[in-house]
Amino acid sequence: MNNQITEPFWLTKSLQQLTQQEWESLCDGCGQCCLVKLTDDDTNKVYLTNVACKLLDTESCTCKDYQHRAERVSSCLLLSADKPELFNLLPETCAYRCLYEQRPLPEWHHLISKNKQAVHENGLSIREYAVSEEYIHPEQLEEHIIAEL
Repeated sequence: MNNQITEPFWLTKSLQQLTQQEWESLCDGCGQCCLVKLTDDDTNKVYLTNVACKLLDTESCTCKDYQHRAERVSSCLLLSADKPELFNLLPETCAYRCLYEQRPLPEWHHLISKNKQAVHENGLSIREYAVSEEYIHPEQLEEHIIAEL
């Protein structure tokens, strides 16, 4: 009988080695990657707004058309292991960023806590403050900046 304890995949594989299912399971559902970012052309500084992509359901923090998001939203942040520069646009608590920076996943992360709602219960999702870009005129975006990245 084999009583060997298997290490979780995120502890034994690099981001490049993950299967598609493993990659997708890392997402905690915070929705922060779907917030509109503005870049200052003069300084190249990137600013985060509280404005969510039109495809993001701000209550569930899920994409309404995940399969076609890149075709429908040209600025969609398509994460992949071969684009590490994008991880800096993610929150410190994001599993992709944590693993890229060789840090552990937060204890509340659903892969550890087994609680998919933990991201919301800990106030780390956009659920409480995001507004859909459907309701914001593009000229108003600067008024919605909440942080510099």
